Amino acid sequence: MSKFGEYVKSSYDELVHKVSWPTFKELQSSAVVVAIATLVIALIVLLMDVVFGVQPWDWWRGILGIFYHMLG
Repeated sequence: MSKFGEYVKSSYDELVHKVSWPTFKELQSSAVVVAIATLVIALIVLLMDVVFGVQPWDWWRGILGIFYHMLG
C-alpha cells in the first residue's frame, strides 16, 4: 500500500475510533458561550468607537474629537 493510502487509512481510523466527539448538548453550550463572547467583544469595540470617534456619523467625533475641537 502506498504511503498516501496508509495515511488516509490511519487518519480515518483515528477520526472514527480515537477521537472523542462532543455531544449535541456540549455543542449547544459551546455555541452559547461563543455567541455571548462575540456580543461582549462587539460591545467593547462599539464603546471604543464611540469614545475615540471612529464611526461613519458626521455629527459625532467622539469624546477625544470634541476635546480636540475645543483646543483647536
